[in-house]
Amino acid sequence: MTSFSTITLTTPRLLLRPLSEADVPALHAIFSHPEVMRYWSSPPHTDLAQAQTMVANAQAGWASGEYLKFGIARQSDAALIGTCVLFAFHAASRRAEIGYALGRPYWGAGYMHEALTALLDYAFGPLNLHRLEADIDPRNAASARTLERLGFRYEGLGRERWIVEGEISDTAWYGLLAREWRVGIDRG
Repeated sequence: MTSFSTITLTTPRLLLRPLSEADVPALHAIFSHPEVMRYWSSPPHTDLAQAQTMVANAQAGWASGEYLKFGIARQSDAALIGTCVLFAFHAASRRAEIGYALGRPYWGAGYMHEALTALLDYAFGPLNLHRLEADIDPRNAASARTLERLGFRYEGLGRERWIVEGEISDTAWYGLLAREWRVGIDRG
């Protein structure tokens, strides 16, 4: 993959933009929250240095073309409320994975659906991807609903795939094809 140009994606309430050093405190608040990280593949952050590393890695990912991590900010006050990412690109197959996290105070307001709709429009539009995949903890019913509402289909279970702080968990695999997205699955 080649490097990504610096882009932003807008929705009625949100701005998806590259992360910056100014985002470190908000990222730390999001990724140190135990409920946000409950079904994550790593434990909650414990210090600001982890958020600083996240910003540095995101900036390097944009430059190298390895992954595209957006900060999700509200347009009304510019508050960073979450992240979403395209990663694990397989150029020959025009495939990538998606990931996302939303700060606990912002759950239930439709922000992630709105952000991921913009991300999927970009992935299947300008990036011309053919397939997107998601790997979630099958106990995370809210994440499963988010993916299914966007048109992702459950494709299988990876048994005991993750061990985080001694807890073993499975992976639920979801996939979405460009032609399915173009049909216009619930984007509202």
